[in-house]
Amino acid sequence: MSYKTLLTVVTPAPDADPRPGAARLAALRAAIGMARAEDAHLDVIALGVDRTQVGYAYPATTPILYREMIERAQSDAVAVADTVRGVLAAEDIRWAVHTEVGQVGAIAGIVARHARFADLALLGAPTGDAAQPEAEAVVEAVLFEGECPAIILPAGQDTAPGTDRIVIGWNQSAEALAAVRRALPLLQRARDVAIAIIDPPSQGADAPDPGVLLSQMLARHGVPCEIAILPRTLPRVGEVLTRYAQDRDADMLVMGAYGHSRFRESIFGGATRSLLRKPPVPIFMTH
Repeated sequence: MSYKTLLTVVTPAPDADPRPGAARLAALRAAIGMARAEDAHLDVIALGVDRTQVGYAYPATTPILYREMIERAQSDAVAVADTVRGVLAAEDIRWAVHTEVGQVGAIAGIVARHARFADLALLGAPTGDAAQPEAEAVVEAVLFEGECPAIILPAGQDTAPGTDRIVIGWNQSAEALAAVRRALPLLQRARDVAIAIIDPPSQGADAPDPGVLLSQMLARHGVPCEIAILPRTLPRVGEVLTRYAQDRDADMLVMGAYGHSRFRESIFGGATRSLLRKPPVPIFMTH
C-alpha cells in the first residue's frame, strides 16, 4: 500500500503579504519531495479566490464590481498556475496543474472535487501569522467534503516530512483510528512509533490496558510501538501532545481531526485547532 496521487493547493498571496514567493510555495516543494519519494503523481490546484465575496448574494455589490473581482481572481489563478508550472517543469515527477476560481465561501466544492480522488494532501498550516485567509477553508474542504487525509506542514517547511519517528495521538475515537489506518504506509517505515494517550478513562473496555488493542493491530502490520500514558499537565490536549512530540524529537504526529464539531471547536477550541495554530511537526490527520 502506498500513496499514488498527492494533492496540494496554491493560492495567490493577499496584496499586503510581504512574504517572498518562495515561502508561499513551501507546501508545493514539500509535495514535490514526497511525490518523488513515493513515485506518485502530484495534482496541484492553482486557486484564484474572490475574497470580497463569501459565497452568497450581496446586494451592495454592483454587477460591474462583481465582474471585476471575478476577473481579478481569474487573472490571479492563471498567474499562480504559470508560477507552479515553472517550478514543476524542472522536476522529475509526474504532475498536473488545475486552474480554478471561486469565492471564499464556495471554494470547498472546488477543492473537494479534486481531493476525493487523491490519496493524500500536503498543505501549509491554515492558521497563524503566515496563513492566507482561505487556508482554513481549504484544509476543512480536504478533510470533510473531500474525505482525504492531509499532512499539515509547519509554516515554511519546504521539504517532505520525515517518517523515522512518529507519535500517534490516541483517544479511542473513530477519527483517530481512521488516521492510523490511512497513515499505515508511513507507520510501516518508521523506526520509532509511540502511542500517546492523555488521561485515559478509568472505566470502559480498554481501561485495564489502554492502547493495547491498537498496538496489537499495528504489530500485525509490522509496526512495533510503545504506549505512553501522559498526564494532562497543561490546559490543552494539543499542548500536551506538542510537548511530547518535541521531547521525542518526532518527525510526524498522527491524529484524528475535529473529534468535536467544527462549530464547537471554533468557539471553545480543541486539540485540532490548537495544533493547527502552530504545528510543532508535520501532522497527519483525517476525519
